[in-house]
Amino acid sequence: MKYIVLLRKINVGTQNRIAKKTLEKAFINLQYENVSSYINSGNIIFSSSKGRNSLKREIGKMLDELFGEPIQFLIKTKMELKKIADSIPQDWKNDEAQKTDVAYLFDEVDSDTIKEQLPFTMEYVEVKYVKGALIWNLMRENQGKSQTTKLVGQKIYQHMTVRNVNTARYLGSINDK
Repeated sequence: MKYIVLLRKINVGTQNRIAKKTLEKAFINLQYENVSSYINSGNIIFSSSKGRNSLKREIGKMLDELFGEPIQFLIKTKMELKKIADSIPQDWKNDEAQKTDVAYLFDEVDSDTIKEQLPFTMEYVEVKYVKGALIWNLMRENQGKSQTTKLVGQKIYQHMTVRNVNTARYLGSINDK
């Protein structure tokens, strides 16, 4: 089965820095197949016949050893990421006029009620929930008014990992090659 691991807080700022090749090699050493990464922000793609629980234990242990501390991560199947990517409205983009992000949710907060916990000023942000993710879009001119940057200070932020819409669409388009 094709899996994608989404690591949280990897290569953001000065903490938890790691080269793509080093991270890929760590997954190869676990004997996973077809290992690759997409950009250097903690998106690892691989194949394995193992179940999600076995993968979670192995990957968690490896990341603890590699970073010397626990690293949060999500394991998604290619079909789960495809469903999320397919739910993003086609006209939601990252360009000069607008900004769209996808927050992949950990089980603790994966509920449509999460929208009620967002610090966003909703008149400036469109938010969509789909199982496993929150997706939001805003006009860049309204970014300050939207209060989206306040999400980082919220407790729920500790239970999600955010990617821009381009990364989300790419990860959702991965095939079985």
